[in-house]
Amino acid sequence: MAAEPAAVRRLDRGARLRTSRFGRFRYDDLDQARWLVESPKRGQVGADYPDKRNADERGPFERDRARVLHSYAFRRLADKTQVVSPGQDDFPRTRLTHSLEVAQIGREMGAELGCDPDITDAAGLAHDLGHPPFGHNGEDALNSAAAGAGGFEGNAQTLRILTRLEAKTVSDDGRSAGLNLTRATLDAVCKYPWAAREGTRKFGVYGSDLQAFEWLRDGREPGRRCLEAQVMDWADDVAYSVHDVEDGVHAGHIRLADLDDSDERQALCEQAAEFYSARPAAELAPMLEGLLRLEPLRDLAGYDGSFRAQAAAKRATSELTGRFVGAAVGATRAAFGDPPFGRYRTDLVVPAEVAAECALLKAIALRYVMRRAGVETVLFRQRVILLELVEELLRLGERGLSLAQRDSWRAAADDAERLRVVIDQVAQLTDSSALAWHERLCTARGR
Repeated sequence: MAAEPAAVRRLDRGARLRTSRFGRFRYDDLDQARWLVESPKRGQVGADYPDKRNADERGPFERDRARVLHSYAFRRLADKTQVVSPGQDDFPRTRLTHSLEVAQIGREMGAELGCDPDITDAAGLAHDLGHPPFGHNGEDALNSAAAGAGGFEGNAQTLRILTRLEAKTVSDDGRSAGLNLTRATLDAVCKYPWAAREGTRKFGVYGSDLQAFEWLRDGREPGRRCLEAQVMDWADDVAYSVHDVEDGVHAGHIRLADLDDSDERQALCEQAAEFYSARPAAELAPMLEGLLRLEPLRDLAGYDGSFRAQAAAKRATSELTGRFVGAAVGATRAAFGDPPFGRYRTDLVVPAEVAAECALLKAIALRYVMRRAGVETVLFRQRVILLELVEELLRLGERGLSLAQRDSWRAAADDAERLRVVIDQVAQLTDSSALAWHERLCTARGR
């Protein structure tokens, strides 16, 4: 393995958080490689200003993190649904705030294991870039609309954004390389490192993006995820489960006292088994009992919106997050010895009991927030909006698209490629802009 450049090793100006006491994994030249070789930055401060930091002295993974953070796609997440749509609460959790939380959890957990913290941080920031308007509901609508072009999947769309759609780098022949991230960072974003296949809804790459995918995978075992991707995925699960319950409790949709009823507990365990866990409901039932006895959950059960209750809720979410993260770090060290770990040296070990607790929290949010009374009417209308937008943009062709998408439309070789361009256009919209585009293009025509 090649040694890291001095700029990567340097812990300068607090740019890196703490690293495992066992050190940091060494990433080789292939890990740090980019699809396109880039020229040095222009307009840098010269030697006369030694106190001014030259941006090119940053490590490659620091630069990756900055590129994601400053991207257009990341900014749009501020107006994309997490659980409660933006504007429906006084402190909403959006896809952007969720991604920041995943990045923070992933950074800390990765650092404990010896991963480069900027890689796990960047992966957390980037993991939801491909989500369309209206969350998973919008994802289902676009998957239906894109049936003639290979379907739609938020994780595959994320890879497409990072390697093609986001404006940053362009080759001499005019081809976009997206943000042109390093191989290690791109691989860390690949939660589902395979193309669409029969029998599974989740996948991580469209057929048209296989060249970039094969480059970043660099001959790795099919389907196996690097450690950094596993860290990101568990950080996502932890943030999703803990914070969505917190949001639901604050909004008044989740009342944990309802789970005193045995029928409610049974129904919840069945939903957890159906959507989030490989364990049957009968095995989850005693785990739910134990989860509800934890002090953090007991604190949330008495939530009344007061200042004291809000403070107790934040403490509860912090303690639950620490429980889930600490369990994974401890189990991984117990299984593989002392860090540093990274890339394909080890796998993340999540104890089965902790994974089940996380699944149960997800089911609580599903049952009492995402499937609460009256929501289906809203979800149906959101799906109609996106489907009608796709249909109308296909009818309008180039003149209906944003300027950034028109070159892709003109370059499309057939109807499937043109459909993919339209899907890219609609997927990039925020919740608010999707409504505005529909009003302008569809409602105005009397649809």
